[in-house]
Amino acid sequence: MAQRARQTDGGAAAGVAIDWSAALAEHDRWLRTVAFSRLRDADAVDEIMQEVSLAAVRQAAPLEDPTKVAPWLYRLVVRQVLLYRRKMGRRRKLTERYANRFQPSEEDRAADPRDWLLAGERRALVRACVECLPPRDAEILLLKYGEDWSYHQIADHLDISHSAVEARLHRARGRLRKQLATRGVIETPL
Repeated sequence: MAQRARQTDGGAAAGVAIDWSAALAEHDRWLRTVAFSRLRDADAVDEIMQEVSLAAVRQAAPLEDPTKVAPWLYRLVVRQVLLYRRKMGRRRKLTERYANRFQPSEEDRAADPRDWLLAGERRALVRACVECLPPRDAEILLLKYGEDWSYHQIADHLDISHSAVEARLHRARGRLRKQLATRGVIETPL
């Protein structure tokens, strides 16, 4: 009886099941516009909308008022944009730290300016290839070669087995090798 009273008094039923696929489809266009205005990257918007969809479907506390779906989704998009920016900032810092670790010394630069210039271009190409890799591949390569972690350290931090680290590194190196070959940074053996 109390639930029936809430339904008639508030106009919205407490605990009404919301059809999230329909709600997301209805609000998709303007939510994408909000995300794009904050990020200016269409690929990032797709990633944000996937996270929003997942969060909407597996929310811990269901919305009690179906009229509040749009504002709730808006806040969720804004939060996911902020989380995405934070993630990309961390990735950028890790990549920069890796790149700066291998900067040539003043003696190396003075030896031959042409070699220094070519090495800088090569580093930029390698950095671009690493950025084209899937995030898990870039992550494990940067941890291994950028942070100089051992297989055991990677396994402990990522909570995976030693053999999984070996397999992931092997696949990531292969993908990086393909990227480097397509950009002409390395030659592929016949």
